[in-house]
Amino acid sequence: MIDITKLNQLNNARVLVVGDVMLDRYYQGDTQRISPEAPVPVVKISKIEDKAGGAANVARNIAHLDAKVGLLGLIGDDAEGDSLTTILGQDGIYSALLKQAELPTIAKMRVISRHQQVVRLDVEQNFSLAHSEALADKVEALLPDYDFVLVSDYNKGSLATVGRIIQSAKAAGKYVLVDPKQADLSVYRGADILTPNLSEFRLAGGDTSNDEAMFSSARAMLTRCGIAAMLLTRSEHGMTLITQSEQHHFPAQVLEVSDVTGAGDTVIATLAVMLGAGMALPQAVEMANLAAGIVVGKLGAATVSPAELASKLNKHLFSQGDVYQTPFDKVLQHIEFAKQNGERIVFTNGCFDILHAGHVRYLAQAKALGDRLVVGLNSDASIKRLKGETRPVNPLNERAIVLASLASVDWVLPFGDNADEQDTPLQLILKVKPDVLVKGGDYSIDTIVGASEVLAAGGEVKVLQFVDGCSTSAIIKKIQG
Repeated sequence: MIDITKLNQLNNARVLVVGDVMLDRYYQGDTQRISPEAPVPVVKISKIEDKAGGAANVARNIAHLDAKVGLLGLIGDDAEGDSLTTILGQDGIYSALLKQAELPTIAKMRVISRHQQVVRLDVEQNFSLAHSEALADKVEALLPDYDFVLVSDYNKGSLATVGRIIQSAKAAGKYVLVDPKQADLSVYRGADILTPNLSEFRLAGGDTSNDEAMFSSARAMLTRCGIAAMLLTRSEHGMTLITQSEQHHFPAQVLEVSDVTGAGDTVIATLAVMLGAGMALPQAVEMANLAAGIVVGKLGAATVSPAELASKLNKHLFSQGDVYQTPFDKVLQHIEFAKQNGERIVFTNGCFDILHAGHVRYLAQAKALGDRLVVGLNSDASIKRLKGETRPVNPLNERAIVLASLASVDWVLPFGDNADEQDTPLQLILKVKPDVLVKGGDYSIDTIVGASEVLAAGGEVKVLQFVDGCSTSAIIKKIQG
């Protein structure tokens, strides 16, 4: 299970991104006619926008997750390189870009009209070995300031000495992540994890004919290339983490894809940040998968914010449907996380022995007072003391499962087994600390258990009316004839 408290530690991550940086330039405008010179549209440019691309987009993703990030790459002595440097500064990224005069900054220029790309123009020349050696020298100087080294390879020549970079990082005790582009994965020997997509995996000799063949060929690659783990990104099929001893699959987390541009950058950036925040590898991958589900729903090479990721995680946790079986302390963590995400917590309680229409309507009304509903549920022993020896009709586990299946209910927490609780939810209310306390019936607020405590903490107390003619006792009497 994901330790959600780690999301409060994202700024602990210190990541150095090394790789092929580029400028993404977008020319946007309307199209009204076809050129008389050739059968192509004429686009009247109304807006020009520059964005960080390649390894620079990876660094931008890391910065937008509130982590410390430095970027090392090669640029030209030109306006495009200056523009990229300015963008990085605006995003709070430490720029260690090496400016050289021989070659231009890599730039990809896209002409966009009516939300469609008309043409892309690439300005690039592969960097020389001497350029790559200078980059590797700079890496060694920067290593003391970072815990993770992320290699973003777009096969533009700046990483010709990637083997030396990885060796230096490992010798300094750093964790190394690589987004590969080379067919020969052995050039990344010593890395802790690679993140190829399916095309890159096949290019390296991977077998994708079936899952078992994929696992087997991936492990053979890891052994042959001296790499600890592989995160295989599989487009609409999600992603799979493979090590020598285990594999974990994570289904895709998006319903509608707008643009896959830069999704791989978001995956490896999020993975690095989550590892830097202290998450275990499988949980960090799960978070990266959630981030990918967010970013592909956006246009262009987008990023994910901590708030967006927190919201996505919240929905993911609720979708697991384990709102009762989850350990008590974990539920309290989830509730606290929802509060940090700006969500309003509502609390109510009861026996809910035989769930009926009145209960369902009452719980829906309670949920409408906030964003998340916590239901305190009397234990079997508590109900027996309150209602008599013949109750409850349904045991705690069954009552909890039925309640948890309702769309209005987010968490079910039992109470009443401890003698000091005195069959009231007060101790539970003090732990949950709801924004709204709800009770059904003809109560006055001053007689509701926990009301004074909730009000003192700045919360609200609401009394809802039950539906006439709906009660568990009446149902039992009817059944008994």
